Amino acid sequence: MNHHLAQNKLDIDTRLVTVGAALTAAGALVACTGMVIAAGAVVSAGRRMIRAMDVPPSQAAAMKWRQAKEASLAGMEAWHSASHAQNGAHHR
Repeated sequence: MNHHLAQNKLDIDTRLVTVGAALTAAGALVACTGMVIAAGAVVSAGRRMIRAMDVPPSQAAAMKWRQAKEASLAGMEAWHSASHAQNGAHHR
């Protein structure tokens, strides 16, 4: 019975496990370094693009917001006048 238990024992080469873990860690380090370099390039390109803009993004967003509010008010006024014109035509 003792002989039967000895045959089921798992025999792992710890040197290979250690080498595999070291290579995995090295690969992760290289991948992280690559991501940092790529992110830096994207951020740098974005900054150059913003510097080259005629109008800063915050100012452009404020202008678009004002335009949207004015368009909304104009649409609401047009709807009200059309609604009043229709109601006036029904009362005649």
